[in-house]
Amino acid sequence: MEGVTTAPARRLVELGPEDLAARLDEALQVYVSAMGYPPSTARQRRALWLDHVRRPGWRAVGWVDDTGALLGIAYGYPGGPGQWWFEEVRRGLRTTPGGDPGWVRDYFELTELHVRPDAQGSGLGESLLRTLVAGSDRSHVLLSTPEYGAATPGRAWRLYRRLGFRDVLRDHRFTGDTRPFAVLGRTLPLDPPAAELGTDPGPA
Repeated sequence: MEGVTTAPARRLVELGPEDLAARLDEALQVYVSAMGYPPSTARQRRALWLDHVRRPGWRAVGWVDDTGALLGIAYGYPGGPGQWWFEEVRRGLRTTPGGDPGWVRDYFELTELHVRPDAQGSGLGESLLRTLVAGSDRSHVLLSTPEYGAATPGRAWRLYRRLGFRDVLRDHRFTGDTRPFAVLGRTLPLDPPAAELGTDPGPA
């Protein structure tokens, strides 16, 4: 019927190491566009992402549209001693009054979660997060995200708060990066979703 459009078909898929390697350029483009980073950032992250897929317990999920194009991606793995992020967060907890070292025990690290800007606002970010951590046997999940300062919290922040993530560290500086980050965490499993995907616009 003229004037009526339908939403494009979308599929949530699991991505193995070979899948991510084959889609790496596309996945990194989703990353830089979602974060607002310059294109050169993608080249800098290639080796790191390929290193991450070799870590024990690594998992990834993505949203693709009816043409097979990647709309969003999330991946992570269990954290532990010797990993750069683990050591950085442990350092922050040790030097922060009231820092709880229990956060870096038995956790799943949500390393990356990104949705293409033109696909945001329809719950894809939440479904990526939920699907990814549902496969973890760890007691809690941790992530880091840029601080928003005095500005209004963005979609990612609203998503994490709505899902019950709380502050672990605030205004944390990772080695080699002058930007302030927040480390957020919550226990697993997540609470059941309030609405099915597609009925709640969600924050991400």
